[in-house]
Amino acid sequence: MAQYDKADLERRMAGATESLKGDLNGLRTGRASTALLDPVTVEVYGSHMPLNQVATVSAPEPRMLSVQVWDRSNVTSVEKAIRSAGLGLNPITDGTTLRLPIPDLTEERRKELAKLASKYAENARIAVRNVRRDGMDSLKTDEKKGEISEDERKRLETEVQKMTDATIADIDAAAAAKEKEILGQ
Repeated sequence: MAQYDKADLERRMAGATESLKGDLNGLRTGRASTALLDPVTVEVYGSHMPLNQVATVSAPEPRMLSVQVWDRSNVTSVEKAIRSAGLGLNPITDGTTLRLPIPDLTEERRKELAKLASKYAENARIAVRNVRRDGMDSLKTDEKKGEISEDERKRLETEVQKMTDATIADIDAAAAAKEKEILGQ
């Protein structure tokens, strides 16, 4: 049974790219994005739940997020969770709705966020290179077992390298676009 599995390598490389895009969406830019509140968990009914399971989050204006809490008794818990999430947001409570004005980013904060975006991108590149290494290792193993020829191994290694290059190009493009957005250029 050959170890090399192209579909598995493609899936793992795509997973690294998707994970990066999720991380980048969570980075705050000057605009309101509902993804900003994805990491927030609220303590309700004696357990921790993601914010989107106790409220509806929307972005009615470019610089404002709105959180509509479904159960009036959870409003205080939601407000507390948002304040303590370290996002620099101060909710304004209005009945069961919390309004979150998105403050301007300072130049220093923009640079920090841009650095964080490149760190996320580098982690994704490392993940992709690890997938490539696994693919190359399984090709060598298959060749040693006599399941594929040396020529076949070399052809497949080229294929794996092309997949890797394309995925890393996607990662670089996503990171560059996010850095540009953060720095407001």
